[in-house]
Amino acid sequence: METQNELSRKDFIRQAGIMGAIAMMWPSGLTAGGEAAKKIRVGVIGCGSVSTQYLPNLSKSPFVTLVSTCDIVEQRAKNAAAKYGIPNYYSSIEKMLAGADFDLLVNLTNMQEHGRLNKIGLEKGKNVWSEKPMANTYQEGTALLALAQKKQLRIWGAPAVILSPQFAFMSKAIQEKKLGKVAAAHAHYGHQGPTWSAFFYEKLGGSMPDLAVYNMATLTGLLGPVKSIVSMLNIITPTRKVDNRNAPIKVEAEDNSMVLMEHTSGALSHVQSGFNYFDPYGHEGSGQDKPTISIWGTTGNMQLIGYDWAPTGVDMATEGNEKTQRFATDTGSFVWQQGASYISETMANGVDPVITTLHSLHVLEIIEAARKSQETGTRIALKSTFKWPLL
Repeated sequence: METQNELSRKDFIRQAGIMGAIAMMWPSGLTAGGEAAKKIRVGVIGCGSVSTQYLPNLSKSPFVTLVSTCDIVEQRAKNAAAKYGIPNYYSSIEKMLAGADFDLLVNLTNMQEHGRLNKIGLEKGKNVWSEKPMANTYQEGTALLALAQKKQLRIWGAPAVILSPQFAFMSKAIQEKKLGKVAAAHAHYGHQGPTWSAFFYEKLGGSMPDLAVYNMATLTGLLGPVKSIVSMLNIITPTRKVDNRNAPIKVEAEDNSMVLMEHTSGALSHVQSGFNYFDPYGHEGSGQDKPTISIWGTTGNMQLIGYDWAPTGVDMATEGNEKTQRFATDTGSFVWQQGASYISETMANGVDPVITTLHSLHVLEIIEAARKSQETGTRIALKSTFKWPLL
C-alpha cells in the first residue's frame, strides 16, 4: 500500500537525482551547505558472500551509520565488524535486537530464513531491507507488509534492478511509444550453479528466487503487472557438491525453469533461468556484452546489454531509425548491491523510494505461481498487482 504523502514519481526522481549528485560532490556525511547529512543506523544480519558486496557499499554511504553485524557463525560477524569498523557484532538476531539500537535491518541471510527473520525484525520495531525474496510465499509476504503497516514501519525487497540508468531508458522508451505497442519480451539468466552453500538447492531455494527474480522484476517493471503465467520447471542435476557439506546433497528445488507471463497490457514475456548453463561469463558476469533481455513492439525493438543487475547499455532500432544504436552506456552510477544504501538515502531524506513492496510481492507471487503451474499443468491466475509505471 502506498503512503498517503507519497511524492509524484517525477518529483521523486528529480529529488533523488539531486541527492545523488550531492553525495558524489561533497565529502562523506556532508551536504552542499556543509551540514551533516541525516544518517540511518543500519544493522546487517548475514555475513556470508553477499555481505562482502553490501558492506563496502553501505560503508561508503554518507547516509548510513553501520551499527552492528550478526551471523550464526559468530566469527564471521566479528570479522566483518572488524574490517569495516562496526562497533557491535552478535551471533543471533535476538541478541542483535536486544543490543545497540538501529533503524534499518538489512537481511542478507539464506533465502529460506528471510520471512522468519524479517518478521522478527518488524515485531521489534525495525524497518527492513531484505535480499530476495523478502518471504518464501506470497501469503507470508503480504502478512509481513500488513505487520509493517500496523507497526508504522516499512519493508522492501531486492532486487534493485529498476534503479539502473538502462532500466530508466527502456522504461521511458516504452512509455513514449518508441516501440509502438509492445508485443513480446524474453529474458535469461543462468550459470552452472553456486557452490558455497546448500540452501540454493534445498526446498524453497532454486533458480527462480536466486536468478529469475531479477528478470521478473525487470520485465514486470517495464511491461507492467502480470495477470497469468504458465511454467515448466525441472531438476537437471539431481545431486550437487557444495562447500558447506561433506557429502553430495540431493537437489530439492528447481534448477531449470521456463516461465511464460501474460501481462495486463497484452504483452507476453518469457523468463529462462537455471543452474545448468555453461556461461563463459560465470556467476560474476564479468565481460558479459551480449543481450540478456529483448523487447519487441510493432514499431521498434530493444535489447538490454549485459545482465539486468550489471547492465552496460541498451540497443534500440525503430521504424524512424532502423539502424540499431546503443544508448544508456553509463556503468558508473548503479550496482546491484546498492539497494540498502539507496533505501537509507530515501529514509534520510524523507522521500518514498521507487522500489515498492507491492512490486516485490508481485514477483514473489509469480515465482509461487510458476511452481503451482508445474505441479498442476495449468495456467495460473495472479491476484496481486502494483502501481505502474514505476518511473
